[in-house]
Amino acid sequence: MTTLPWLDPDELYFPPTDTALTEPNGLLAAGADLNPQRLLLAYQQGIFPWYEPGEPILWWSPSPRAVLFPQHIHISKSLNKRLKRQEFTVTCDQQFIAVIQACADTPRKGQPGTWISDDIIAAYTTLHQQGHAHSVEVWHNDRLVGGLYGINIGQVFFGESMFSHSTDASKIAFVALAQNLAAWGYPLIDCQVANPHLTTLGAEEIDRSRFNHHLQNYILKAGVSDWQANWRGPQHV
Repeated sequence: MTTLPWLDPDELYFPPTDTALTEPNGLLAAGADLNPQRLLLAYQQGIFPWYEPGEPILWWSPSPRAVLFPQHIHISKSLNKRLKRQEFTVTCDQQFIAVIQACADTPRKGQPGTWISDDIIAAYTTLHQQGHAHSVEVWHNDRLVGGLYGINIGQVFFGESMFSHSTDASKIAFVALAQNLAAWGYPLIDCQVANPHLTTLGAEEIDRSRFNHHLQNYILKAGVSDWQANWRGPQHV
């Protein structure tokens, strides 16, 4: 029986990702905290936290890993029609707290509650204030109807969660994100675990070793520091 490593909150360290469990897929370690340095170190190594509120923090590195190469974003005919109608305005980094709170409050199919706890919200808000975490907002008549948030290190964006209060709003947020990242030269979006929603947008699965190879190459390259100044709305094709 494999013993799950328990992290010391006084040390910044993670076990090698190739020691992660196969069942449950990718479970690597437990414990420690969500301080900004630890979170950034985790993402740099292809690790992310996911756990139920009130339980110990669990750290994951699944294989296969869901990713999207921004230049390969897939826009369906129906979604393209919505983009052409220009029903929505898409911004970035204007309402980070509102976006992460909406992600926390949105019911998920097959899940009794949210994994985005107050501790998660506080930790990622700190990362946003430090310039590491970003949000994308989708507006309709000045009402926030969709969005997503995640972490940017180098030229990699690590997607965390999205929400939609209007049909296709989260897809439009993701398309806008991918189009901007492609224009900025970013080669990789980490989607963590595949789901049908992401697959329809072009996400694919790669094994851990390939993901880590991409990761170590791209996090060292300079990314865009001012997202708002360089942001453009989504384009139809």
